[in-house]
Amino acid sequence: MALSYKARKRWSLVVLLVVMPAYVVVAVTFMNWLDATYGRQPILLEVLIYLVLGIAWALPFRRVFLGVGKADPDAPEDGDAGNGSGSR
Repeated sequence: MALSYKARKRWSLVVLLVVMPAYVVVAVTFMNWLDATYGRQPILLEVLIYLVLGIAWALPFRRVFLGVGKADPDAPEDGDAGNGSGSR
């Protein structure tokens, strides 16, 4: 099922405003648990873990963000309508 442009735009906002902060809390909690359980990890291992966690959140949502920053492909092309020139 393909999402419309409007649906992708709305879902991308939900992901960025709700899912992303929740994921950050989970990632930091995981790192704190790792530190409390096994002690401080070597700095390169910590950097590697943070890099993996930083990329892993985006992989399931890449289809949602696809083309969101571009113009709406479903919008009708009215020539000069909505060009922002300010003339009325």
